[in-house]
Formats: sequence, structure tokens, C-alpha cells
Amino acid sequence: MRKYTEDEKFMKEAIKQAKKAEAIGDVPIGCVIVHDGKVIARGYNKRNKDKTVLAHAELLAMKKACKKLGDWRLEDCTMYITLEPCQMCAGAIVQARVTRVVIGSMNAKAGCGGSILNLLEMQEFNHQVQVERGVLQEECSEMLSAFFRKLREIQKEKKRKRKQIQEE
Repeated sequence: MRKYTEDEKFMKEAIKQAKKAEAIGDVPIGCVIVHDGKVIARGYNKRNKDKTVLAHAELLAMKKACKKLGDWRLEDCTMYITLEPCQMCAGAIVQARVTRVVIGSMNAKAGCGGSILNLLEMQEFNHQVQVERGVLQEECSEMLSAFFRKLREIQKEKKRKRKQIQEE
């Protein structure tokens, strides 16, 4: 049996958070923040539930981590995220001085950790983040793909029912 690396172990924790988002009908994105080898904060996407663009997994976890550490700086912290961060979250990660980010799945449509832009490692900023990509990528990607497949099926069924009602 294969032994998980430390990065895989913590990414599994982020995946658990993502599943919480899925359980409430939100896009399954999860995040954990680790300091001194221990998880100090967890977050999962609540954008639809809370009806705010600010309820991204990363931002929610960062708020908890800052409170736990008593500082806005998250130096010496590693953030594990199931999906590559968007521009808002990538900017917050840089601003908070997060030392390292581990990404599960890349995001070709909105990713700012290397897909579309790489805000995390831009030399023009006063802080660059160390980035590791593709940790448990298949598991993270499949979770998202399954969610969107299910969502499309639901939308298709709603459309079919509307059409049926109109024809009656």
C-alpha cells in the first residue's frame, strides 16, 4: 500500500472541506491552512449559500487562520487548495504573505496560480509564493467534473419539464 506524502495528507483534508461545499450545493472547493505541521484553519466554498462573492474557501480559511495566529500575515503557512485560486484569492494569498500554496486541480477558465495568470509567483510583487501544482489532481478534478455533470443533468431535466408543461 502506497504511503501518502505530507502534501497528499493535507490535500485529503482540503478535499474533505470541498465535499462539505458540495453537500450544501456549492462548487466543491476546499482549503486548509497548515502552520508548524498542524491544520490551523479550514474553509470551503459557500458562495451560493451565503450569497456573496467573498465566500471562497481560501478567503474563509484565511480569515480563520489570521484570527488563530493573531496576525494578518500568514508567513510560515502552507495553504492546500483543491482548485487553483482565482484572481481575488490569489491576490489575498500574496497580500497575506502565505509562504507556500499546494494546488490540486488547475483552473483553465479562471486560474491565477499559473493557468491564465500567475499572480502567486509574479516577481513584480513584494512577495512571491512557493507553488506546488497537481497534488491529488485526478481526485480533485474528478470531484469538480462530477459536480458539474450533475448540475448540467439537473438543468437539462428542468428544461425538459418546462418544455413539457408548455406543450400541455
